[in-house]
Amino acid sequence: MKYSPVCLAIFVGLTPFSSSANQGATHNTSVEVIEVKGSYFNNYKVDQAHGAMRTHVSLLETSQSVTVIPNSVITEQLATTLGEVLTNDASLTAGSKQRNREVFNLRGFELSSSNGYLRDGHQHWSHYQQPIEILENIEVIKGPSSILYGQSGPGGLVNMVTKKPTAKTLFTLGVDVDQEGSSRLSLDAGGSLTDDESLRYRGVLVKQDAKYQHQYQNNEQRQRDRFLGALVIDYDISDDAMVRVHYDRTDDEAGLDTGSWLDEKGNVIGHNKTIRDMSWAFTDITVENIGVDVNYILNNHWQVALGYNEQSFKRQRFESSPKKPAIFLEGDSYTSKPYDRFDDWQFKTAFIDFTGEFTLAGLDHQLLIGANSLDYYYGQRKVNGESINYASDQQEPTRPEISYTTDDSLYSSAYDYYGIYLQDLITLNDQWQVSVGGRYDKQSKEGANNESFLPKAGLLFHPDAQTTFYASYSEGFEPQSSETLEKDRDINHGMKLEAMTSKQVEIGAKWQLFAERLLLTTAIFDITKTGKLITETINGDPNFDTQTEQAGEQRHKGVEVAAQGAINDKLFVMASLMNLAAQYDKDENYQGKTPVDAPQWSASIWSRYELTDQLAVNAGAFYQGERFADSDNTISKDAYTRIDVGATYKTTISGQDVSFRFNIQNLLATDYLAGGGISSVTAGESTSYRLAAQMSF
Repeated sequence: MKYSPVCLAIFVGLTPFSSSANQGATHNTSVEVIEVKGSYFNNYKVDQAHGAMRTHVSLLETSQSVTVIPNSVITEQLATTLGEVLTNDASLTAGSKQRNREVFNLRGFELSSSNGYLRDGHQHWSHYQQPIEILENIEVIKGPSSILYGQSGPGGLVNMVTKKPTAKTLFTLGVDVDQEGSSRLSLDAGGSLTDDESLRYRGVLVKQDAKYQHQYQNNEQRQRDRFLGALVIDYDISDDAMVRVHYDRTDDEAGLDTGSWLDEKGNVIGHNKTIRDMSWAFTDITVENIGVDVNYILNNHWQVALGYNEQSFKRQRFESSPKKPAIFLEGDSYTSKPYDRFDDWQFKTAFIDFTGEFTLAGLDHQLLIGANSLDYYYGQRKVNGESINYASDQQEPTRPEISYTTDDSLYSSAYDYYGIYLQDLITLNDQWQVSVGGRYDKQSKEGANNESFLPKAGLLFHPDAQTTFYASYSEGFEPQSSETLEKDRDINHGMKLEAMTSKQVEIGAKWQLFAERLLLTTAIFDITKTGKLITETINGDPNFDTQTEQAGEQRHKGVEVAAQGAINDKLFVMASLMNLAAQYDKDENYQGKTPVDAPQWSASIWSRYELTDQLAVNAGAFYQGERFADSDNTISKDAYTRIDVGATYKTTISGQDVSFRFNIQNLLATDYLAGGGISSVTAGESTSYRLAAQMSF
């Protein structure tokens, strides 16, 4: 077994904390309290993740591994995409980034764009790059979570928690630029609209123009143009009732990049910055979310929360659709199969939660009774153009004269589901707690009805107020239908698919150290999944591009270690390490194989050191071990470590607080391959620089 230097460094750095925590629990010795004079640790360490239990329960009372990435880290890294943020958790590894969207794997399982993401507890269609400027923090909830959210995968969920209105006046202007000429302008404002502060708001505006290092074969740079507008209003109807209304809109247009091509040795064919798509290929997305939430305190023990959200996702994708030949050398010709396509997704989600705290039979209960639902619609129009034969030494062909508007045969699908769930956190005494729950779920869909009951259980032991040991069991499910396979592109479109199911056993521990300034966690998990869809590229078939099959049993076993918070009054860290053993255990075609983009080792660390009250520096390292690029495990991508650094300087200009930030990503100009397969791999960008200024009023 090979150990990366970065993995060893993080593991060695975390080990002393684990040892001291165990000694304190076993011998009940007094622990030296380190007084952190500043308050920045509150921006690095988060003690609750509402999405994990759907109630206000601390992480120490949650029998599940959860990571919360706070807004302070997002800001320090000048992140512009969700993927740049999720690299801070080693349990998440990058998948393909083709077509201006990001794919991630959690504990080695791909997160589905339809059920792998939440926004404020609502199932969220995530077939696009998320507007992270409206996020307060990001909760990574690990392991099957179907009991509370219905359809979801075995790896877990990513819950995006949005910024909320503030009573205090907030007005922040920001601008950042990079060496390619990209720019992003942002405004974040909030405050009270009435003297009694009963009516509050939060608004965010963003205009981004991005240029990428990757280029088309006519030497044009890939570009992106994005606008974001969001508004949230809170109104206190009474001391016991509050209503929240929210709306946001994203307009995002970008040139297409379906990824680099690999040879049989796992090397990029040609230059790693070359885009095989034509320069006229693009995707144009408009996403709108509108909804309302109500919270009402029924009495001293019970409250109810209701939520409703409508998400409209409309996309035009004008593809050149390059197809990699079975044998290809730089300069050879290849076929592009252009088409113009319009997709219309409509997501309507709703929930109602009753939560109560009471004592029964001498035991304290935190009870959740709730229900949620999803109404899904999808429509597609598509027109294909004539195939194009192209080689890089030729002039780029002109954009074909085709339009989806001439397609009068709408392809559509729809389904709905609802679920009823119950969860009870029972406190037996000062040291022991039990968490139990279950869900009944039903999906209504023509040819793919599904009905299920799922259990969940956890046992927690608290030897002292700052330590938790736990064990848990959970299940998940994902109903499938042939519409999962892309029409006119997948040779098996229309075949019958079984529901994917998963089970997990997890044991772990959590410690609060240094006067509760640092949270140390560790977890061991064992997940089995049946029915995974495996899609491979077809070479040589003139009619279809992919072939999807349904696998047998897949098993992922692993260990995670993480630390988050303050080491002392100047040093703050967010570090994690995962060792994963992933393979197909019972499968006719892939027995013993490892899934794509599931490295044995992954690690990350991001740190902040405050030199003075005005000046702070950051340094981070992100490691991905060797990964396979195909399901047959014949082609692999090398391990890599990316180093990022940055610095922030705060000052006052004309009485206004101003901060300047300078970041360098990939400081050592490491050549690396991120997520994706043989004909869709994302080649990492070389060294990049970002400069930002922010003024607060």
